[in-house]
Amino acid sequence: MKRILFVLSMMAAVTWAETVTFDEVDAQQLKSLDSSLGRWSAESGRAEILRGKGRSGDRCLKLAGGKDVTVELAFPVRTSKASELRLWAERWTRAEPFAFHVEAKLGEKWQKISAHDGIVIGGFHTEVVSRIPAGAEKVRMICSSKAGVMIDDVAHVIDGPMQLTKIEALNPVTPLMRRLEQNPVMGFTLGTSGNEKRLRLETVSFDLTGTLASDQIDSLQLMLGNRQVGAALTQKLAELGKVENTCIFSLDHELTSGDQHFWISAKLKDEASMNASLQIHLRSVTISGKVHEVGKKSALQRIGVAVRKMGDDGSKFFRIPGLVRSNKGTLCAVYDIRYKHAGDLPADIDVGLSRSVDGGQTWLPMQVIMDLGRDPKYGFDGVGDPAILCDQLTGRLWVVGLWSHGNRGWHGSGPGLEPEQTAQLMMVHSDDDGATWSQPRNLTKDLKKPEWRMMFNGPGAGITMRDGTLVFAAQYRSADGGETQGKPFSTIIWSKDRGETWHIGNGGKIDTTEAQVVELDDGSLLLNCRDNRGGARTVLVTKDLGATWTPHATDRKALREPVCMGSVLRWDQKKTHFFSNPDSTAARKDMTIKRSDDEGMSWPLEKQLLYDERVCFGYSCLAPVDDRHLGVLYEGGGNLFFLRIPIEQISR
Repeated sequence: MKRILFVLSMMAAVTWAETVTFDEVDAQQLKSLDSSLGRWSAESGRAEILRGKGRSGDRCLKLAGGKDVTVELAFPVRTSKASELRLWAERWTRAEPFAFHVEAKLGEKWQKISAHDGIVIGGFHTEVVSRIPAGAEKVRMICSSKAGVMIDDVAHVIDGPMQLTKIEALNPVTPLMRRLEQNPVMGFTLGTSGNEKRLRLETVSFDLTGTLASDQIDSLQLMLGNRQVGAALTQKLAELGKVENTCIFSLDHELTSGDQHFWISAKLKDEASMNASLQIHLRSVTISGKVHEVGKKSALQRIGVAVRKMGDDGSKFFRIPGLVRSNKGTLCAVYDIRYKHAGDLPADIDVGLSRSVDGGQTWLPMQVIMDLGRDPKYGFDGVGDPAILCDQLTGRLWVVGLWSHGNRGWHGSGPGLEPEQTAQLMMVHSDDDGATWSQPRNLTKDLKKPEWRMMFNGPGAGITMRDGTLVFAAQYRSADGGETQGKPFSTIIWSKDRGETWHIGNGGKIDTTEAQVVELDDGSLLLNCRDNRGGARTVLVTKDLGATWTPHATDRKALREPVCMGSVLRWDQKKTHFFSNPDSTAARKDMTIKRSDDEGMSWPLEKQLLYDERVCFGYSCLAPVDDRHLGVLYEGGGNLFFLRIPIEQISR
């Protein structure tokens, strides 16, 4: 996220305030940590910096489960005046019992100053405010719970008149999705010191100069954090107050001490075009009668569509995207329908399919193409992690997925071949462009060695080689014991007879899992793999359909990752490859498409496109839309988003 910072007059220490997040700290166990608020400390194993779960960023401080788990904050100097400790908290689970309180150290004694047993689950929606007596030198937060609590955005506010200390413009790359009520376009942070005679935010002035999508907007909102600042601020664009070309949000919002994050959010019209874009120019904010000029523009935000959003068709989450273009030009998306929660198998999961016949602009109603019924013991037989392939010779569509009969997911699957022993690899096909699908076919006994703990596909998409061979990426967990000790290996499965029979290759490298495959010019196959070692992708090559593997020149070097699925696509049988994944080693964020014009030997920085920088689940799948546009289907926070991107924008 690009941040532009305006530091205003800083006050003396008696009215000073500072908000601390944990975004600049590596994910790690917390023993001792210095910050602008003071020194944090905890007993070994009792607290950690957790990535992917922050309130305003992607990290937070998590207290572990247990009785009286404690983290301390020692101030740089003893407080001479009374003050407030303000933080945001999120409970980890609903499991009881749960208790959370704050104590301050005065001299040699600890004094309980507040209790907050009502912290809610999810979203950092609970603000914890504790009054600290004058003379305190330390505070400590104490939690008793089954699974712990997370805290973030911690501020220490000395009593005194409130002053504005900063205005910070926030310019994230966050595409706008049709079908979503809220799409953050541009934000700003207001920092304050003191807690008396509070300041009030009165107006926010902006314009849409240069945008290509002002006629694509249904309404705009001003948001505070993840929450709306007053229902009256949801307005039709034409109803906003205007002075010449400037739009104005008028409000009367009392500021709290420390940092507050505001967002201008857009809801798009149902017919908003993916060829348009939106940009907001934030001109000024008025605070307690004083106008503060900002004069900054947002990123030029793309327009996409939420192909699936949480709650659609009664499902709480959608995950694990696969995408392919059929021989007739139809985009076919497959995914997990995770009815009850976002977790993996075993769970109540079916494989869904959505189709688009107009290049991704609109999508037909969802079809359930794999449903393995219900196990009486568990109430479900989950099937998921799909991958899709189009046979470019016949037009037949193939989808493979993993069936967990009861507890036969990653941890519950074992040796053997039967559904009661181990997970099953299932396959369906369609001969009418995805309109109807066959009954599932079980490939487990054809491919899995009995001693393996598990065998299934790599989610995403398969390929048709130039000689007609059908190929899916695959993976297996080796047998327990010995050198491999149940570790996973990426590989491939393939068919040379149009899918009548399938065969499996040998393992490429230990501790690799979800992979994707492309064919190189010389007919060999390149396997691009998630690597549990973290940091970078494993890239392997086979010239004999997986019988043997050799490391590619870029193996564990060129493509960084936070341990996540990624997508690789060969473009139109040329040497151009595209790759999509979270471009980070720290968290699943910064979703990026990279382009290589030398068959993956290099991925120049000038040929990379950041398309969504938010923290997310991180899976994505690429497919051509037409000869000029690349499509990407990717995971948001339980939603599945689709963007259509001109390929020339990935070659600057």
